[in-house]
Formats: sequence, C-alpha cells, structure tokens
Amino acid sequence: MDLIDRKQYLDWLISWKDSHVIKVVSGVRRSGKSKLFEIYRGHLRDHGTTDTQVISLNFEDLEFESLTSYRTLYDYVSARLVPDKMNYVFLDEIQHVEHFEKAVDSLFIRDNVDLYITGSNAYLLSSELATLLSGRYVGLKMLPLSFKEFCSAKTNGGKAPTQLFDEYITRGSFPFIAETGIQGPQARDYLMSLYDTIVIRDVIERLKVSDVSTLRDITKFLLHNIGSRTSVKKISDTLSSNGNKTDQKTVAKYLKGLTDSLVLYSAPRYNVRGRQLLTTNGKYYAVDLGLRGALVKTQSSDIGHILENVVYLELLRRGYDVYVGDIDDGGIDFVALGSDETAYFQVSATTLDETTLNRELAPFKKVRDNYPKTLLTLDTLFADANYEGVRKRNVIDWLLE
Repeated sequence: MDLIDRKQYLDWLISWKDSHVIKVVSGVRRSGKSKLFEIYRGHLRDHGTTDTQVISLNFEDLEFESLTSYRTLYDYVSARLVPDKMNYVFLDEIQHVEHFEKAVDSLFIRDNVDLYITGSNAYLLSSELATLLSGRYVGLKMLPLSFKEFCSAKTNGGKAPTQLFDEYITRGSFPFIAETGIQGPQARDYLMSLYDTIVIRDVIERLKVSDVSTLRDITKFLLHNIGSRTSVKKISDTLSSNGNKTDQKTVAKYLKGLTDSLVLYSAPRYNVRGRQLLTTNGKYYAVDLGLRGALVKTQSSDIGHILENVVYLELLRRGYDVYVGDIDDGGIDFVALGSDETAYFQVSATTLDETTLNRELAPFKKVRDNYPKTLLTLDTLFADANYEGVRKRNVIDWLLE
C-alpha cells in the first residue's frame, strides 16, 4: 500500500531531529501516527542513518507485549543502543507501558538517544504528561488527512476537486480509507470497528464506564449536533427527556472521556471585545466526518455544520487555537488565534442570496480591529470577492492552498 506523504508532520519531526527533547505525537487511533514514523525512518535511512541505529517498538503488537513493564523496556532498549552514535528510538502507543515515564526519562538522559513516542489519547498531551515529563518534551497533535492530503492519494487520481470533496466528507479522512479507496458498506464497517475500538479502549476502560448505553447516547447527540452551541445541562436535559435519566456529573465525565480520546474536539466560546474565554455553551466537532456519518444519519440541511467541521479541523492543522466568537448579541463562527496573529472566519454553504450574505457579513462589522476576516462558502460564482475588507473564498480552493 502506498503511503500518503504527511509533509507538514514530517517536516515537524525533521525540524526537531537530534534536539535534546522528547518528541511526543498524539492523535486519534488510525490517524497515521505509526505510518508517519515509518516515513520518517525512511527519511533517516536516506540521510545516512543505519538500521542498527533505529529501534522501533509498537506496543499494540503482541511481539512486544513482554516489554510493557518500564524496567523490561528500558533494559531491552539499552542493550541495543549503538555506542558513539545517535540512536533513534520509536515507542509507539506508549500508554500500554505501565509507568512508561520512568523508562522514557532514563532513556532521555542518555546523550546518544533521540526519543520519539506516540499515544492515542489526550493523556499524552494533558496536564498529567506535563507533570510526568515537565520541560522535557515537545508535542505534535496529529489529525487524520487534510483535504489536500486526501486528494494526493493515488486511489483518488483524476477526479475533480468537487467530486473528491464530496467523498472526503462522506467516506472520511482516515488514511486507510484514502489509501485503499474503499467505499459504501466496506468503509462503514471499517469506521464502526474503529469507533468501537476507540470507545472501548480509550473511554470505557480508562474511565471504568458502567453505563455504556448512556455513553453511546451522549456520543450520538454530540455528533448529530456538531457546530451547535451546547452545554452539559442541555445534554443531560435532552437525554432525560428521551427517557434516559442522566445527571450532569455523569455527562461531564463521559464528555471529557470523548474529548480525551480525540474522537470529539471542543471549541470554547471567546469574547471578541473582552479578549477572554467563556466557560459555557461552546461547540463540538467530530475528528472525522465519515465516522460521524457511520453513527448518525445526515441530512442535506447539515451541510453548513459539516463545512464548519472541515474548516475547524483545518484551522487546527494550520497551527491555530480555534474558538467560537461572541460579540454583542451575535457570533462569529471561528476566532483563530496564532502565535502572532488573529483571524476571523464565517462559514456558509452559499451566500448568493443577498439576505444570507448580509447575515454572514454582519458579525464582521462589529469587530473593531484590522485582523483578516474571511467568508468561506461552496459558491463558485463570485467565489473570490471583497466586501469592505471581508474576503470571500471558495472553501475547496482555500483547503487546497
């Protein structure tokens, strides 16, 4: 199977090569972390690294089950280090190793070890990890394929961007889907199996969930309502009205489990005038729209929120912290905060109707700064226009930049 080039992530690894920090890559299961390491090891070999300098362990492989004790792992790796040369150590799905931080710390202090680890949930980039590896790591949050990466798959060759975009939001963005070209029932079976794995391993086992049906109901509610403002109370009230009496504490616990597993992402509210975060009524987005479609039925009226989901994830890929904007009695779909810039985005399926256009532009007029303001739509007519400083773009063209 041909590997899809994940250039953005590969460049990140290359930029940190031989730096004395632990490289931590986290992401939802099957987002391509192991394949990224495979591509990176190929890069190392192409640039003079020998096979003896590379030690690669995947703890989801039964071959390495005996190494899930931190002491055994440390002894195994230490015995294979090449003296007087840099050794590149890859520890994949490290969360399966009990007290892994002890082995990682001991390997880190060696001058001839360049250390890379992955994990499938937010534990590896949470406050817990910050405590365990304080000041000794840099983190990369990996997502499934961007639309641009999806288009680069050989199985997609020769198709128009609009056709590929329809497939992207229907089949989903997991690398296996794009690399194999599977569609229809096959793709759905794969996605359902993946969902079961994520929920069972990363949510139920970790949180010791006893009420699996409630977890399923919460998941489906959030997936059905991507892009809609919601709260723990609203979820609890909705489930209770449907006959599932669920208290807010349980909802909050399961909600954290779903976001920690990275199957759902949270976009908190941000007060544009006050430049401060608000703690309630944020929005949630799915890590993959194919996964969402396998679990809940979609309607044609969902296209606006589906586009929001795509744009939200793309802004994350481009390095922004992404929030839902609040200003006066209105809102801006996304406030994207970078290290040295801010950008505002509105997302709409179409704004060819003048009433819709005015509604989408109205929140921008309330913003008093001069940061970039972009309106993203599927329109091909008037696809690149300027409305008093607000640039309208075709979302597919924007995604392919």
